[in-house]
Amino acid sequence: MAQAGRRPGQTETREEILDAARRRFAEQGYDGATVRGIAADAGVNAALLHHFFGTKQRLFAASMNLPVDPGELVPRILEGPEDEIGERLVRAFLGLWQAPEGRAPFLAMIRSATTNEQVATMMRQFLQRAVLARVAEARGVPKVRVAGIAAQMVGFALLRYVIGLPPLVAASEDEVVAMLAPVAQYYLTDGVHRPDTPRG
Repeated sequence: MAQAGRRPGQTETREEILDAARRRFAEQGYDGATVRGIAADAGVNAALLHHFFGTKQRLFAASMNLPVDPGELVPRILEGPEDEIGERLVRAFLGLWQAPEGRAPFLAMIRSATTNEQVATMMRQFLQRAVLARVAEARGVPKVRVAGIAAQMVGFALLRYVIGLPPLVAASEDEVVAMLAPVAQYYLTDGVHRPDTPRG
């Protein structure tokens, strides 16, 4: 009797899809790459991509070996007291970099983005669609504010983890939060009017 479990070839098919996704995202950017196009490159039906990964966002995260799906991270940042959202955002960002296995894909993307315009475009489009637009919409803030937070934190990651600026390398998580959280808090809350908030 055949042993129950995955059908033969499923693992190989999944890897072929991921390979095709990496090529498409690299060549066409996050916006330009389509699920249908990736499926065609992999020689499978688009429905199979949805079966394996659910969404284009999750497919991107898997193909880039990202340790977290932004679709799961964003709600955790948004939930909770409003006056602590800046701290939650910064601690979530730092958490992605703590473990070496989680840090590696982000380091690779940042290093590549500084020298490769295609990678930079792909990373920028993904951050805009999967993270920034969702946070901006949920908070009712202009996208430029959320983009400003992202620029500050990516800059911090570049100096701490890639360039290795000694004071930032030596700083504890609490020290980093004390520096970055108030700025994130300001951009996400100060002077922002949301549709569900009555005007004074």
